[in-house]
Amino acid sequence: MKWIGAVGVAALAVTGCQDAATKENVGTLLGAAGGAVVGAQFGSGSGQLAATAAGTLLGAWLGREIGKSLDQADKLAMQQTTQQALETTESGTTSSWRNPDSGHSGTVTPKPAYSKSGNEVCRDFEQTVTIDGSTETAYGTACRQADGSWKVISS
Repeated sequence: MKWIGAVGVAALAVTGCQDAATKENVGTLLGAAGGAVVGAQFGSGSGQLAATAAGTLLGAWLGREIGKSLDQADKLAMQQTTQQALETTESGTTSSWRNPDSGHSGTVTPKPAYSKSGNEVCRDFEQTVTIDGSTETAYGTACRQADGSWKVISS
């Protein structure tokens, strides 16, 4: 179940700094979306609807907790490591970050780059965040923007 709430981790990594309320809101929304997708994979008929609703609620709660737990320094370290890993790190090589003040840490492991929709360069990646000894894992896709930065397009 860890991966349901981790959906918001990837998006938090490559967005700019936000205040605590915004981090919680982003985490809640992304967690809810991810939980709904996961929940929809189970059951059929009204059982599938119930699983989707339960997944949405659980994902929203877990995503909110992740967003709330990461402070601005954590987020900046995660963002910088993710940008650098996507831009310069060899596929399959893991880059790590750690905030000595909070003790939070994480990793980013990019996959091979590929072209999407013409000239758009994208990379899939795996990302972890460890908060108070609990590690969450997320998978996503980021594409290079015109300014050279990477933007998560799916998680």
